[in-house]
Amino acid sequence: MKRSFLLLMVSSVVTIASAQQTQKPVLHGKNWMAITGKPLAATAGSMVFQNGGNAVDAACAMLAATCTMWDVLSWGGETQALIYNPTTKKVIAINAMGVAPTGATPEFFKSKGYNFPPEYGPLAATTPSTPGGICLMLAEYGTMSLKEVLAPAMQLAAGYPIEAQTANSMERGKARIKEWPYSKKVFLPHTGEKREAPEAGEIFIQKDLLATLTKMVEAEQEALKKKKSRKEAIMAAYDRFYKGDIAKEFVRGCQEQGGLITMEDLAKWKPVIEEPLHTNYKGIDVYKLQQWTQGPVLLQSLNILENFDLKSMGYNSSKYIHTLYQAMNLTFADRDFYYGDPAFAPEEPMKGLLSKDYAKQRASLVSFDKNNPDIGPGDPYPFEGKTNPFLNLLKQRGYELDTTGRNFAPAHDIRGVASIDNDYMDRLRRGTTSVEAADKEGWVVSITPSGGWLPACIAGNTGVGMSQRMQSFVLEESMNPFNVVAPGKRPRVTLTPSLALKDGKPFLSFAVQGGDTQDQNLLQFFLNVVEFGMNVQQAAEAANINSNQLWLSLGGTKMDNRKPRPGSILIQDKTPEAVRNELKKMGYTLSFDDRTSGPINAIYFDWKHGSFWGGSSNHGEDYGIGW
Repeated sequence: MKRSFLLLMVSSVVTIASAQQTQKPVLHGKNWMAITGKPLAATAGSMVFQNGGNAVDAACAMLAATCTMWDVLSWGGETQALIYNPTTKKVIAINAMGVAPTGATPEFFKSKGYNFPPEYGPLAATTPSTPGGICLMLAEYGTMSLKEVLAPAMQLAAGYPIEAQTANSMERGKARIKEWPYSKKVFLPHTGEKREAPEAGEIFIQKDLLATLTKMVEAEQEALKKKKSRKEAIMAAYDRFYKGDIAKEFVRGCQEQGGLITMEDLAKWKPVIEEPLHTNYKGIDVYKLQQWTQGPVLLQSLNILENFDLKSMGYNSSKYIHTLYQAMNLTFADRDFYYGDPAFAPEEPMKGLLSKDYAKQRASLVSFDKNNPDIGPGDPYPFEGKTNPFLNLLKQRGYELDTTGRNFAPAHDIRGVASIDNDYMDRLRRGTTSVEAADKEGWVVSITPSGGWLPACIAGNTGVGMSQRMQSFVLEESMNPFNVVAPGKRPRVTLTPSLALKDGKPFLSFAVQGGDTQDQNLLQFFLNVVEFGMNVQQAAEAANINSNQLWLSLGGTKMDNRKPRPGSILIQDKTPEAVRNELKKMGYTLSFDDRTSGPINAIYFDWKHGSFWGGSSNHGEDYGIGW
């Protein structure tokens, strides 16, 4: 009888029933859970757990393995993490984001004809930060030695059977790879043959990277022989990477190929332990990294959506989809103008942006009859008792702010940008990986690392691919006064892990890859669980929407490459015709895909039964192991 009732509902919405039949099973475990972007990397996490490590140890091992396997990232990239500490019962934020190097100024990039810093090559590189992030997390919150945690990654570097996805990416990118001699040496072992990259299943060997990791472990072990503490020994490995012979070869190789990074840049950079930002949605505390990421977008969106009865609208009804799209328009407009590195002036108005009263004002802009293509940044300053110092910049952009619900977007933001091409979609959804780990002692780790993806420029004989995150800076203050490139500054990145607590205990740990779609998919994943009762695997596979009404954070060096596409929306190809027609009437331009949820990985904490539920994306190679 219940099944018949559900079938009656499918004419107007993509029902929850369609999400019940998942392509991958939900994972269960009572001792630990390890989930990441590749099966061998998840196995690395399980090996560390089986050897007695905690969730931080396992997460570091998985991160090291994914970097070694080029899971759309490398050792020279960046690491963003949230950690729940069961001893203090607090959520900790790890800021291991690299910074712009010496000489990286707007004038420098403009002199080369760029509207944004480049997306590939040595000039795209921020300082490498994943090695420092691993060392910091392991030293402060792990239990094992660096030697133990890096053992799986070092075995992989010595040679592992490469999978088709990565091998084919090397082959596709070989024209660019050949521009960089150290990359060519690693990625194209069959130079001159018809296929120059490795074949799927071929043993892929990285001698230079193995030597780099060996040097770090040697520094740790030498420190231990000198009776240094575990933490001091791990940081000796850190120092060898950032100040010693590894650093010298990295800088030499970077500069030889035209990069800007100096020894001083590496020595001055430090990973940071921060307080995360958070909001409360219907009794659930949701935590994100600070405004140097796009993470607060999810918090702002929840604050806005709290003003609507989403459940009564029905999962993926036209009204629900429209409401989500409008809320995201509002929050991404704020992201695009107000987010940046809090270590640099000016100070971002985060108190105002995360105010519930500000969210109510923004929610009042939502009209239920059509999409609003003219949404621009709001004015959060009055909600923290201040006057907006950037009204003149907003006027330069063509925005008029008032309290009556009108935000007019400038012509250069919205004209002639309705079409969607393959390059645009690649930039919107550009991926990396995610790492999720939890243990029975209560440690929880959520990481969205990235940087140094293929085709990557390797720095000298280190085997380390350089980051490409410089492209997320802007060169014009009118675009975003908080995110203008400057030496020593962190770019505002898309990378955004998530943790949620309920009744003071872990509730959900979740992350996803996918550029500007990350917090779009994470928002819907969270609502799928909280509002529509899905389990983590159902929610990870469920049909989501993606908005293109935002400025892209990645790809292209010209304004036209990054412009918003107002009204453009990606929906799942099984969306009923009635819903499609209603969205078209509201002014939306539709595109379709069979999988629209993004590669989400997540852990749900079942306190009733004392167990973990793991969800692992059905998009590609994401994989989880529980015990």
